[in-house]
Amino acid sequence: MASSNCFVLAIFMALSLFNINVGLAARHLLQMPPALPGVTLPPLPSIPTLPQPTLPTLPTTQPSSPKPGALPPLPTMPTLPTMPSIPPLPSMPILPTMPSIPPLPSMPTLPTMPSIPPLPSMPTLPTMPSIPTIPTTIPFFSPPPSKTSP
Repeated sequence: MASSNCFVLAIFMALSLFNINVGLAARHLLQMPPALPGVTLPPLPSIPTLPQPTLPTLPTTQPSSPKPGALPPLPTMPTLPTMPSIPPLPSMPILPTMPSIPPLPSMPTLPTMPSIPPLPSMPTLPTMPSIPTIPTTIPFFSPPPSKTSP
């Protein structure tokens, strides 16, 4: 995020400096004396016409595709050697059974809590004075007297 902010700041500064240079160049052009009439150049020679090449005509018929019988037959697939048989995996040994866990003891009964006396009531707050209202219109001062009458 910080790199994009730096990039935006760099672009902004570059454009600002570019605009300063454009303004200085325009001021320089406006302050220059008018240019003298330039020397007239001779007209450019005309370009000679090039000969038009002739294109050969395109064939109107498509060449015929080769016939399927003309192609040689594909070679037959060689037979793969048979894989040797793999011996079966040994069976897993039987693990001894875990002894059962005794049940958790039950929670003891908690003693009853004595009752708490009620809290005293909150004192009443004093009344707040009302906020004075602002005038709805803003008074304008009269304009200064004019020196000449219309």
